Amino acid sequence: MSDLTPVVELEDVSFGYRAGVRVLEDVSLRVDAGEFVAIAGPNGGGKTTLLRLVLGLERPTAGSVRVFGWAGARSVDGARIGYLPQRARLIGEAPVTVREVVSTGRLAPAGIWGPLRRADREAVARAIETVGLSDRADSPLRTLSGGMQQRALIAKALASEPTLLALDEPTTGVDAESQESLGLLLGGLREQLGVTILYVSHEFGAVEHVVDRIVLVRGGIVYDGPPSGLPGVWHDPSHTHA
Repeated sequence: MSDLTPVVELEDVSFGYRAGVRVLEDVSLRVDAGEFVAIAGPNGGGKTTLLRLVLGLERPTAGSVRVFGWAGARSVDGARIGYLPQRARLIGEAPVTVREVVSTGRLAPAGIWGPLRRADREAVARAIETVGLSDRADSPLRTLSGGMQQRALIAKALASEPTLLALDEPTTGVDAESQESLGLLLGGLREQLGVTILYVSHEFGAVEHVVDRIVLVRGGIVYDGPPSGLPGVWHDPSHTHA
């Protein structure tokens, strides 16, 4: 991929889950390397579907999706994409530690059946340090706050040393203070690692001051620009966008 090739490029993309019902219509979007883009919109507006199209989890009904210049994320080395899915859940009451969860993010580089190599263990340690959990690396996840658990899941996504980090509703169920902390963390990751970030949420107050652009999706893209350009209630970070 050259420096001028977009990390993500959608051209005239439409998608429907069943005949005659379109979730997205004529969507075109370009995300360049190093950008931090929030994809916002009401529930059912198509924002998660848009992300799933980028990740190759869905195929467009019409149009094209290219990631790192390739036709669909499934054509791309999986280790280049770190993904935190919507409402990611931890392993109940199992005594799994932060380090063990983050280590699963190295399965693609190490191979499903292969033991973690020194380079894998070092990448896991860096990811844990990056999210500020080094002192809790061997703590059971169930003993951590919701905000810290989300940090652990972000570290799991970072463990593969991705070029693109995709987060779907990462602040769901997390208190306001932890949301602000996660927003600052993600802004720092972009500056520190140069990673491109796609942040999908119905509420973007936590990242409003660190994103480059907000893409507002309501069946199509109805706004694409800086947070300051959003009209009315969408520019109020205290408002929950249902």
